[in-house]
Amino acid sequence: MNDAPQNSELLSRLDTSVAHSARLWNYLLGGKDNFAADREAAEQVLAFMPELVQSARYNREFLGRVVRHLAGPAGIDQFLDIGTGLPTANNTHEVAQKTNPAARIVYVDNDPMVLVHARALLTSTPEGATDYIDADIRDPETILQNAARTLDFERPMAIMLLGILNFVVDDAEAAAIVAKLLDAVPEGSYLVMSHPTAEVHREAVERAMQMWNSSGSAPICARTPAAISEYFEGLDVLDPGFVTVSHWRPDGNDEAVVTEWCGVGHKR
Repeated sequence: MNDAPQNSELLSRLDTSVAHSARLWNYLLGGKDNFAADREAAEQVLAFMPELVQSARYNREFLGRVVRHLAGPAGIDQFLDIGTGLPTANNTHEVAQKTNPAARIVYVDNDPMVLVHARALLTSTPEGATDYIDADIRDPETILQNAARTLDFERPMAIMLLGILNFVVDDAEAAAIVAKLLDAVPEGSYLVMSHPTAEVHREAVERAMQMWNSSGSAPICARTPAAISEYFEGLDVLDPGFVTVSHWRPDGNDEAVVTEWCGVGHKR
């Protein structure tokens, strides 16, 4: 199939004059898929919050550890990864399919640049499957309907919400989205979430949020660990509970405390 016409249409939606979170995160991780506005926004924040590079790296390492656990000991072979971001190293499907080649992964994002890169880079093992959905987290019905092409909602899966729910700034809307996603999956499924907090470097985090929100980019918010824990109501939260991403079952990596908090819950 020739994706060139579709890619051209997608790229026509691309606004390179405004920083985008996926491209900014790509810059922080050392990638090259970003523009001047993304780099400028990142450097402005890094000037007073240099630990943001650590947060990006540790969030990625957390993804690797939790997916290895779920695809291995937990026996999960289906992943719904919402808010994919630009592909880098150790994407969800790469980690999961290295553990279980038959794993099936659906990625979701609404950035046209992410879509184009996903089509080129998010391939699959012959035994498994990888799909990509152009959708917004605020439209869980569309996500669930399209994900059913690849994932079996009669079987347990992991819902991955890494660094994405912070873009839903209304608390009631965010809670409704998570509830809708969890209602759609059976017992034995997992919810994985990482989310910025102001528990560390509070002044810097608040300043960074204000700067980002005044730039014309999609608004963002930080939430307390207590507020994050409310999304896991009714789930069995895996040890060590709600912690900074570098403290979730570390395997020898640097355990410095960063602003990204995380949790993993099991639906019974």
